[in-house]
Amino acid sequence: QVLLVESGGGLVEAGGSLSVSCAASGGTISYYQMGWFRQAPGKDREFVGRIKWPGGSTYYADSVKGRFTISRDNAKNTVYLQMNKLKSEDTAVYYCAADRSYLGTLPSGYRFWGQGTQVIVSS
Repeated sequence: QVLLVESGGGLVEAGGSLSVSCAASGGTISYYQMGWFRQAPGKDREFVGRIKWPGGSTYYADSVKGRFTISRDNAKNTVYLQMNKLKSEDTAVYYCAADRSYLGTLPSGYRFWGQGTQVIVSS
């Protein structure tokens, strides 16, 4: 059982930057595909991006491509989501997710989830 805990959310002005983290325990994330999702009020959970194991290649939703970056620090068992040039439409609860094999964009494909961290972008 992998336990994921997100942190680092908060309030930021439009155009600003914020980094959120996802710390894992109970498993080594270096063997997992790690994804980031977000959910705004009244909307479905939306794929943001993912980082692949092995190799570390990343894939992003078009809505965040060029602004968001996912990285992982295997020594710290942590995955990061760096968000730049934030927009009001990026306001959501951000979740990290893990799965041993799934590389797709559907939330149902990921087995383990964190509790989420709130990001609010003020315009």
